[in-house]
Amino acid sequence: MALVEAVAVKKELFLCLLIWINALTLGQGRQNWKNHYPFIQQASSFSSSSDSSSSSAASSGGGKAYDYIIVGGGTAGCPLAATLSQNFSVLLLERGGVPFANYNVSHMKTFHLTLADISPSSASQVFISTDGVLNSRARVLGGGSSINAGFYTRASTSYVRKAGWDARLVNESYPWIEKQIVHQPNLVPWQRAVRDGLLEVGVSPFNGFTYDHLYGTKVGGTIFDKFGRRHTAAELLASSNPEKLSVLVHATVQKIVFDTKVKKPRAVGVIFKDEQGNQHTAYISKRRGSEIIVSSGAIGSPQMLLLSGIGPKADLKKLNISMVLDNEFVGKGMSDNPMNTVFIPSNRPVEQSLIQIVGITKKGVYIEASSGFGQSQDSIQCHHGILSAEIGQLSTIPPKQRTKEAIQAYTRSKKDLPYEAFMGGFILEKIANPISKGDLSLVNTNVDDNPSVTFNYFSHPYDLQRCVDGIRMVEKLVSSKHFANLTQFNKQTNEKLLNMSVKANVNLIPKHTNDTKSLEQFCKDTVITIWHYHGGCHVGKVVNHDYKVLGVHRLRVIDGSTFTESPGTNPQATLMMLGRYMGVKILRGRLGRSAGM
Repeated sequence: MALVEAVAVKKELFLCLLIWINALTLGQGRQNWKNHYPFIQQASSFSSSSDSSSSSAASSGGGKAYDYIIVGGGTAGCPLAATLSQNFSVLLLERGGVPFANYNVSHMKTFHLTLADISPSSASQVFISTDGVLNSRARVLGGGSSINAGFYTRASTSYVRKAGWDARLVNESYPWIEKQIVHQPNLVPWQRAVRDGLLEVGVSPFNGFTYDHLYGTKVGGTIFDKFGRRHTAAELLASSNPEKLSVLVHATVQKIVFDTKVKKPRAVGVIFKDEQGNQHTAYISKRRGSEIIVSSGAIGSPQMLLLSGIGPKADLKKLNISMVLDNEFVGKGMSDNPMNTVFIPSNRPVEQSLIQIVGITKKGVYIEASSGFGQSQDSIQCHHGILSAEIGQLSTIPPKQRTKEAIQAYTRSKKDLPYEAFMGGFILEKIANPISKGDLSLVNTNVDDNPSVTFNYFSHPYDLQRCVDGIRMVEKLVSSKHFANLTQFNKQTNEKLLNMSVKANVNLIPKHTNDTKSLEQFCKDTVITIWHYHGGCHVGKVVNHDYKVLGVHRLRVIDGSTFTESPGTNPQATLMMLGRYMGVKILRGRLGRSAGM
């Protein structure tokens, strides 16, 4: 008995020590990032001398004015700000906080907890499309690179050509990112099995470790280092000129201010609120070339244009928004790459991993995998809010019956399950370039609220057929001899496996269990997002090829809202590249060779 008590005491002391070390590390982390990024401040620190109630004060020389104001410190916004600051004054406004010293953001093992956090201070903001699919948008410096699965892979050469980009500058911009924050992953057994299984079922050749988008199976890059620590786009700000860059966090831009007294509306500033709810106005200078650049993502950028009076006339009128420019295409043509997952149980504990391997097929289907995120006591016994398995289980019953009591009952029953039942991983299949399109519209004029978004998953039959092809490929993959040693899977359990995935899948779409012989139905029932949504400010419809907003002066949009297709298998590499690329292009356009870029 004394021995048991001694062990318990030692265990308690060890846990206390661990908590103390974590707290100390977190505190040091908070201090270190402030030393490295002294230009990052709270929004409330914005100088009152910069505030003004009218554009006349800025135009007459009163208050500070910037060469560039960037709305959104995300995946594209951070490298853009760092680059422009080499020669010009830049104000970067980010509605979220910093990723540094945020434990859930900074470590791969807590990746799922950030997405499950639905509190107002979370780095991710949950939204639910009208399709019934749960989704997230970033609310943190670094944007999606602070909350994603970390996979890094470039766009294809055909994508670059189709986008009309300068291939030479593209090939200079990608390495600028890679040298700072990208790593080669150490493959865990689950990922090695996926690699070998893909080759066995014919997703070949094996292209080794490469950033390039090539048909076959490859190992891609990752923004997680060998210790499992995340490196985000926010770290690219270290390459800025600190004398010319100001970054304000918890700065929520409410609208863009225009001078409409001229023949063509001209952007002159932005109105934003700080973390205390106080309102400020920041202006760009009158110097030729000064601009406001919206980089708020595929949800935030069309939302910002609409709130600022650029969009379909009828939609703006409904919400009494003063129209600056009638453009019917703002918020239209939204796409999200549908993803379906199959849970594969393992016969042993599985090391945690996010995406390291990808199979790129000529059918327009990408196969990826993750592992080990369902086998902890935390995952089984804790309620993770709207993104937890309880919601997935309850989606098998009508919405009105999804009561709080029903959720609590399922939570209690889940605690009785042995954690071994959760050992394993997921095989993910994603549809490239979906033909199905949707749209985005405002529900009110509060920028903090999500707009209404519809993606119309699988509304086009070709998308559905590709999903079926992908699920069949997953079935072959997990039946391969290379996977057999890791899993409890056999051909007889195939239907049970799909049924398990239907029940466990987390979305709000009514389920059809025991109907897994219809893979079309399985695809529709279990569709989720891989967070690669895009569109809403397309080139040629909302912006031109230099990303300048059509019909107004001094305003650009530079982010994934301008994409008609999601680049590569995962877009973050190209979004960061685009920020760097456009920053260099803008500097060269203004300064020529003297830009030194």
